[in-house]
Amino acid sequence: MSLNQDFIREASALLGQEQFFVSEPMSKHTTFNIGGPADYLLFPANMEQLSQIFVLLKNYDIPHTILGNGSNVLVLDKGIRGAVIKMHAPMSYKRCEGNRIIAGAGAYLKHVSQFAAENGLTGMEFACGIPGSLGGAVFMNAGAYDGDMSGIVVQVKTVTHNGKILTYEKDELDFGYRHSVFQHNGQAICEITLELASGDKEAIQAKIDDFTQRRESKQPLEMPSAGSTFKRPQGYFAGTLIDETGLKGLQVGGAQISTKHAGFVVNSGNATAADVLKLIKEVQDRVYAKNGVKLFPEVRIIGEQ
Repeated sequence: MSLNQDFIREASALLGQEQFFVSEPMSKHTTFNIGGPADYLLFPANMEQLSQIFVLLKNYDIPHTILGNGSNVLVLDKGIRGAVIKMHAPMSYKRCEGNRIIAGAGAYLKHVSQFAAENGLTGMEFACGIPGSLGGAVFMNAGAYDGDMSGIVVQVKTVTHNGKILTYEKDELDFGYRHSVFQHNGQAICEITLELASGDKEAIQAKIDDFTQRRESKQPLEMPSAGSTFKRPQGYFAGTLIDETGLKGLQVGGAQISTKHAGFVVNSGNATAADVLKLIKEVQDRVYAKNGVKLFPEVRIIGEQ
C-alpha cells in the first residue's frame, strides 16, 4: 500500500506532529518490542477527534487497526498496512461517581485499580498486575486471579468506523473467555464505566499488594513480552504443560520460553515476529505430542508476515 500524501496532509492538520506519524516502527509501541512499520500511526486526543479520524479514513478508503498500549499483541515483521489508532495519555482520564468509575480507554489497568482502591472501591484488585490498557482489557475480557472485566464493566462508549459515537450496556457486550463483541464489530472502545462495591481501603490495598508481589515473583517482567502467550486450555494451565514438556528456556532466534514462567514467550534480544511464531508452533506441536492438549495463542497477531 503506497502512502497517500493527501491523507497525510489532512491528518497532520487535524492531529499535529506529536499525534501523527508516518511509517512508524511498531516495535516502539508494543511491549514485545517487536513489529514492522505502520503506514500511519494516530493518537486521538478524545472521542470527538477520533470520530473525525474515522471520517477521514473512510474518505480515503484507508483500513485501520485499533491498539491499546500494545501489551497483548504481536505485530508481524512487515508491519501494518493502513492506519493504527492508539489510545494514549489524553484518553486515560478517570473519575469516580459513587460506586462507579468512568475512565478513558487509554488508562492503564494498574492505575485504574489503584484509583479504585484510593476511593474505597473493591472488585478491581484482580487487574492490578495485568499489563495493559482499560480499553484493551475490555476488548479481550482480560482477567487474572479471582476476576475478569465482565464482572465489573457496565457500560462502554465506542466510535464506529463511520464516526458515530455509540453506547453499549452490559448485556450487549457479549463477554466470554477472552472475548467481547468488539472483536467482531471493529469499533474503537473509548470510555468505560465500571461498577464496583464499597470496601475497606486498607484491605483493598493489601490485596493489591499481595497480587503485585505474586506477579513480580513469578512473571518475567524484566524482559519484553506480550504477557501470557497462550489461552488456558480447559482443565489445565498452559505454563504447567509447557514446563512439564521440558520447554522452559527453549529458544528460536531471539524468542525464548521464559525460564521464570513457561507461559510467557519473551524477547531475549532482537527477536523477530517470525521467531515468535516459530517458537509458538514448536511449543504447540510438542505439548500436543506429549499431552494431547492443543494450545492456542492468547496474544493477538496482527500485520503482514
